[in-house]
Amino acid sequence: MKQSKNYNLIAGVAALVAVVLVIAAAGYFVSKPKETVIQGVAEANEYRVSGKVPGRIEELLVREGQHVSKGDTVVFIDSPEVRAKLAQATAVKNAAMAQSKKAQAGARSEEISGAYNLWQSAVVQEEVMKKSFDRMQKLLDENVVSAQKYDEVKAKYDAAVATALAAKSKYDMAVTGAREEDKAAAQALVAQANGAVMEVESYLGELCLTSPVDGTVSAIFPKCGELVGTGSPVMTIVDLNDVWFTFNVREDLLQGLNIGSDVTLSIPALGDRKILAKINYMAVRESYATWKATRETDGYDAKTFEVRAIPTERVDGLLPGMTALIVR
Repeated sequence: MKQSKNYNLIAGVAALVAVVLVIAAAGYFVSKPKETVIQGVAEANEYRVSGKVPGRIEELLVREGQHVSKGDTVVFIDSPEVRAKLAQATAVKNAAMAQSKKAQAGARSEEISGAYNLWQSAVVQEEVMKKSFDRMQKLLDENVVSAQKYDEVKAKYDAAVATALAAKSKYDMAVTGAREEDKAAAQALVAQANGAVMEVESYLGELCLTSPVDGTVSAIFPKCGELVGTGSPVMTIVDLNDVWFTFNVREDLLQGLNIGSDVTLSIPALGDRKILAKINYMAVRESYATWKATRETDGYDAKTFEVRAIPTERVDGLLPGMTALIVR
């Protein structure tokens, strides 16, 4: 009987110890902190397609989600003002070229012939007045005419000489043509007009917008017929060949994450597919809002770092915005 009581006591104590151990083990596993999951997001370079001149959307050649190649035309913009400026600049250019051609060619043959005839007429008139002046000089020496009459003839003779010289100068100018300075000025005006035409033509080229990169059209902002201003974005193109992952990591979780090191990532959207990426950027975030206490009562404030990683190979189906998890 006594042995039976001892046996029951020992069994009770053993059962109690077992229950305590089970409760302790359960408490340990329940209270054990879960491993922190470092979550990030896939990002890609985005390019905004915009023009230099304002206008109205004439035609959209792509739609959202469509793949485009670099140099593909994606939109036409209608701008009557640019075409009007091109017509004005072209007219100014033609006028400048005509003036330059006139300066380089010199006077026409008819103008040269007319100037020569006027010169010869002035020469004849000078010879006639020279003879009259010589006769008047002799008469004055013989005291036959008055000094006043002599002065009148001399004045007419001097005027004839000046007229002949002026006619000769006009003839020489007609033969020589425009001055070198005038020719250079005319050529400069032509160059200026050419520059104006080239400038307007460059604006005209901005009416046909092309894709700056191979990628996918992610967003189109205006609709056909709507007005767009200078530099206003028309659409956004995402370069899926330039994808990276961005993680915001508290500094006490940075152990093992270094620039140049490889990390394994899990992509839930791709069926938890595992990919390899290389860390290429680490920097502390600017905002004080990224500080967080490591403990509730003591410890220190941990800053948050931005960590970027680039896939080591192209991942089919990976799109910007997909979640990525670091596998430790």
